[in-house]
Amino acid sequence: MARLSVNINKIATLRNSRGGDNPNLIQVAKDCERFGAQGITVHPRPDERHIRYQDVFDLKKIVTTEFNIEGNCQEQKFIDLVLANQPEQVTLVPDALGQITSNHGWDTIKNQQYLKDIIRVFKDAGIRVSIFVDPVVDMIDAAATTGTHRIELYTEAYAHNYLTNREEAIAPYVQAAETAYKLGLGINAGHDLDLHNLKYFAQNIPALDEVSIGHALISDALYYGLENTIQMYLRQLA
Repeated sequence: MARLSVNINKIATLRNSRGGDNPNLIQVAKDCERFGAQGITVHPRPDERHIRYQDVFDLKKIVTTEFNIEGNCQEQKFIDLVLANQPEQVTLVPDALGQITSNHGWDTIKNQQYLKDIIRVFKDAGIRVSIFVDPVVDMIDAAATTGTHRIELYTEAYAHNYLTNREEAIAPYVQAAETAYKLGLGINAGHDLDLHNLKYFAQNIPALDEVSIGHALISDALYYGLENTIQMYLRQLA
């Protein structure tokens, strides 16, 4: 069964909107784990508009499941943050400065040498590395030569097209996952996965290791409560 890592960026966004410490990010992370989440994900950005760099240090002290730090490794500040905190996993995302949310994967062909170099930095520190990629076989092939442990499939296109034609929407992801598996890569996935489309995705993607879900899960928690929502997502992965 694929593991569920809860991205708590939106909790930090809500906290930051009023200042202070309500909701308390640390308590939410503890509760997510207590309610069954198998990992905590954060995606700090240079402007600290949601997760602050200090949050990462604070979370590292209390997270008992898998701690996954996502971000733009082209920022030295991000590299330093990850190396200082030694998470179980770092997910490398090709964000631009000021980007609202991640919207594309790495060009693993064009950035081949850069990825080899930066992945080595984290691997030498004993951190598992995952890189954000689109479901394109050529990109998966090239990802396998970078030294990364895993890929994270960028699933916005699947989510966008799911209600129109779910078989067509998932087809490139199945092909990408099959290629990754044959090449010995672990497979993560994330972006716009939710209670409507997650089960079908998990049932059809071979060897899916982990999904990282934030926006949809936190939004659902406003209606269903955090504990119930996490259990609902775990049932979709069962």
